Amino acid sequence: MASLPNPPAAQANETPQWRPLLHYTPRRNWMNDPNGPFFYKGVYHLFYQYNPEAPEWGNMSWGHATSTDMLHWHEHDVALPFSETKDIFSGTVVVDKHNTSGLGTTDNPPLVALYTSVFKQNASNAPDVQAQSLAYSNDEGRTWKSYHKDPVLTLSPPSPHFRDPGVFWYEPGGYWIMATVVANAPKVKLYKSTNLTDWTLLSDFGPVGLVQPGIQWEMPSLFPLPLDGNPTQMKWILMLGVNPWGVSGGSGSIYYVGSFDGTTFRPEGLPPEGSGPAAYDWVDHGADHYAAIVFAGLPAARPVTIGWMSNWDYASQVPTAPWKGQMTLPMTMALRTIDGRPQLCLTPDGHYTALVAAHAALSFDGMRLSSERRLLPEPARGQVMDIDIRMHMHGADRAGIFVRATVDGHVGTKIVYDMKKQTLTVDRSRSGQTGFSPKFSHEHSVSMPAPAGEVSLHVIVDRNSVEVLSRNGSVVMTDLVFPPADADRIMTFSENGMTEFSHMKVTLLDRNQE
Repeated sequence: MASLPNPPAAQANETPQWRPLLHYTPRRNWMNDPNGPFFYKGVYHLFYQYNPEAPEWGNMSWGHATSTDMLHWHEHDVALPFSETKDIFSGTVVVDKHNTSGLGTTDNPPLVALYTSVFKQNASNAPDVQAQSLAYSNDEGRTWKSYHKDPVLTLSPPSPHFRDPGVFWYEPGGYWIMATVVANAPKVKLYKSTNLTDWTLLSDFGPVGLVQPGIQWEMPSLFPLPLDGNPTQMKWILMLGVNPWGVSGGSGSIYYVGSFDGTTFRPEGLPPEGSGPAAYDWVDHGADHYAAIVFAGLPAARPVTIGWMSNWDYASQVPTAPWKGQMTLPMTMALRTIDGRPQLCLTPDGHYTALVAAHAALSFDGMRLSSERRLLPEPARGQVMDIDIRMHMHGADRAGIFVRATVDGHVGTKIVYDMKKQTLTVDRSRSGQTGFSPKFSHEHSVSMPAPAGEVSLHVIVDRNSVEVLSRNGSVVMTDLVFPPADADRIMTFSENGMTEFSHMKVTLLDRNQE
């Protein structure tokens, strides 16, 4: 179902028990940020930061995979390899359908990649300088050619922190927009171009609030969304990777809501200067969601995002082999008014919901628990599943479920709503292997009101991850976990009072897949 539904026989020290089924991961070696995802002629393309030579960060290149449903992925050869003169950092791919670049034809428009070059000691540019380069493809992404002018955009004076171009066509102005960052400033710089090769500065955004030393902004994505589905109330979203200072520690994906007039992005509803991370808006409140980026070229009006499912605090230490790194599940995005203000809402892409609908579900509606734990019966065993829950807390202080749990409950990832604190928490302190890094944080919480004690949760469980969604997707929590193979049970619980699980549907996704 995912990149490797039937992986090859494991070698010594390999960990097939944690190879995800629903989330893309390469066969081997290091992977981090997604780069330049796009949809063209019925195929989804995904590029990503990749080390073709080792399971550690380094030799940065662009890996490449394709899919027709964003669930079954085919891994290709490296698209943009590192060289003796430069490494290839993050960027964007666009379909230049009007051939504004002149690098293809109107009948066969080129694919154009804008990416960050990090120049080395023997390069024509000064070592460690970061600048924006261009490559293009005339065969639908199978092969790539470097543009003769390299780079196409450099800061003056040159900077070692100028990176991550996010590019899109701005229809009202009839030109391309590039959002890039001076990561350590931290600052977003916006540029315009009519041909993708010559760029003019428009404006700067930031720093905003997050000015502590060492904080970096990365991977900017700027895009419009209608508020509450009303096309006359368009807002603009600026998503950024923030590292460190993430709301759950380490790295995270933040967003700002505002306006964009073709030149300047203006945020609205900013918290007071000096506010902590919890005062800002986050794409995800778990520990393992970074570098969120938007698919280009989708036919639907609602954009789809994908991110890197890891955290710079411990990404190099996660206990998977022969690979390190995986992607989040692709999510559609909407902007809805929640608690009186616009909030970004994520829901699983339609391909995933169709997959779940194609599997038989187990129903446990109407289950009542009073200050107890209850193991779901044997048929609800599995390592990969979709769980839909609606619970009513009638006096209970806390209630929820353990997933990827053992029969005795000694191992499991706890998803708990605390009625007194009005918080949703994912607790992975007993989720399996946790001691590989002292920075592998155990509990992640988000403030979330529950009128009349009613809480709805959508939980997506894979072999090494848990994704929790609530409140129309305005609350998302993504966490890596590394459970033993026999931790395949679900346990419900209610603490210090009664809870009714008025609706509970479990769909097992690791049985009878093909």
